[in-house]
Amino acid sequence: MTGFSRRLFAAFCLFLVFFLSNCSADGHPRGWQPLDLLSYGVSVSVLAPPDAVVKVGNLKSALVSDLTIKGGSDYSIQLFYGPAITNDIARLKNEQLENVRGNRYFNKIIKEEVAGFIYQSMIDSIATYGFRFVKLQGDQELNFQTGLGALFTLEDVQLMYEAVK
Repeated sequence: MTGFSRRLFAAFCLFLVFFLSNCSADGHPRGWQPLDLLSYGVSVSVLAPPDAVVKVGNLKSALVSDLTIKGGSDYSIQLFYGPAITNDIARLKNEQLENVRGNRYFNKIIKEEVAGFIYQSMIDSIATYGFRFVKLQGDQELNFQTGLGALFTLEDVQLMYEAVK
């Protein structure tokens, strides 16, 4: 092995050790597992804590329904779903972005992708984070966001955002 090959091999081994040490036995840093929402009328799965509870919301119309998935103090996802009115994901995401930017506590966008974004709000001097993610599943439009009534760290929100993608 040449000196470069040994260094490359050593770097790969360190990366592998680091990656495996950050995963639980279940393959997720916090042990989250797939949660199928089909029994609630939504043909989608998300990653959730093993003790997560799904609560069907009060919105039950022909246009929109909602449910909340809660698992401890660091996991709360709200899902609004209904018939899709367009297949333009970027447009749907931009509508969500305008809605969030209109909130008086909105501070800045942390991450933005075609179908979603993570943002920061400032309540007094306290930073809190949230996300929105839009998905089309068959003829349904799914709008995921952080659950209401809790303050989340950036790490919490990044993990929830990835859990719904």
